[in-house]
Amino acid sequence: MRILFERCCGLDIHKVSIAACVVITRDGKTEEETRRFGMMTADLLELAAWLKARGIQHVAMESTGVYWKPVWNILEAEGFDLPLANAQEVKIVPGRKTDQKDSQWIADLHQHGLLRKSFVPPRQVRDLRDLTRTRATLAQDHSSICNRIQKVLEDANIKLASVATDALGASGRAMLEAILSGEQDSARLAELSKGLLRNKIPELKLALEGRVTEHHRFLLRQLYDHLLFTESKMEQIEEEIERRMRSFQDEVVRLCTIPGVDRVTAWGLLAEIGLNMDQFPSSAHLASWACLCPGNFESAGKRLSGKMRKGNVSLRRCLSQAAWAISMMKNNYLSALYRRIAARRGAKRAVMAVAHALLVIAFHMLKRKENYHELGADHFDRIDITRVRRSLVRRLERLGHRVTLEPLAQTV
Repeated sequence: MRILFERCCGLDIHKVSIAACVVITRDGKTEEETRRFGMMTADLLELAAWLKARGIQHVAMESTGVYWKPVWNILEAEGFDLPLANAQEVKIVPGRKTDQKDSQWIADLHQHGLLRKSFVPPRQVRDLRDLTRTRATLAQDHSSICNRIQKVLEDANIKLASVATDALGASGRAMLEAILSGEQDSARLAELSKGLLRNKIPELKLALEGRVTEHHRFLLRQLYDHLLFTESKMEQIEEEIERRMRSFQDEVVRLCTIPGVDRVTAWGLLAEIGLNMDQFPSSAHLASWACLCPGNFESAGKRLSGKMRKGNVSLRRCLSQAAWAISMMKNNYLSALYRRIAARRGAKRAVMAVAHALLVIAFHMLKRKENYHELGADHFDRIDITRVRRSLVRRLERLGHRVTLEPLAQTV
């Protein structure tokens, strides 16, 4: 096979050690040198010096958990060319599995150009990824704490969630703080309601007439303090994201014009795919990288499975949340797309289809620097008006009606 890189190195990375294999081809002869390094910073700097001493510029590695990141950061700062390979695509022949053989296999594949580079965004975007993913984790913790508070209230027979839409809204928190301070009178608790919830004061009096013990108050105090702490951390992280997103403000505003996309979704989208769309040949390549398209599994002319791969879980999460928000909207193209597919394939497949459409729209908006153009809720009807008219007429005729169509007079 043709050799693309006469000098290269393969790294097999683990938690505490790295197996490195240098491959050098001279006059048609290939020489290999293997060595093991630790994962401390001094060890990684020694690895960089060892590679430079042998004239190595191309260093290939596979994505092993989070352990590849410190290696990447240090070698990237030293100026090496670093292809990152998908671990699923770098599988050595079964029965010959050792760290040294893995590094030799990676080096051999890279030497002949058989490794596909994974997308690794610039350092600024990677830092944004850490922040948006941390915020998403805190949001999940926030929901979990709210559920645990509701569980304790139900144990005390406080049926606030049966009356209030948001049991931990402004009214719910005022009542919860009063319960924590020792208030037991349901009438006084109900008077703490605000806004439209005051229309349900009689129901609130019945719902708040529970049996709250000191044990319940202790648990509620711990959970409520944890809830406030989590919310304060989320606010701090959002402020930091807002500060770092100032240079991307135009892109954030542009993405927020898409129905169902708010600033949090725009943050997550930009943090996962970056701003440079030239790194993806097309929107189809981006959708394939994010695994927001059907899988390919065909043999002997039979389509065996179209199951989607995991892909970028964080990107799929934020797009799926936006798609669920779109499913509750009306009078726009994306909501029409959701209903069109949900009627035939179900809600979950429709959500993934809308998420795919959102990603494609974002790709073209960022690449062309254009604003969102709404196609309208009747877009699919306007594609073939004659077919839609014929279909509706047939449906009315099946119901026993004789249909005569007259076009409306067009006003100038």
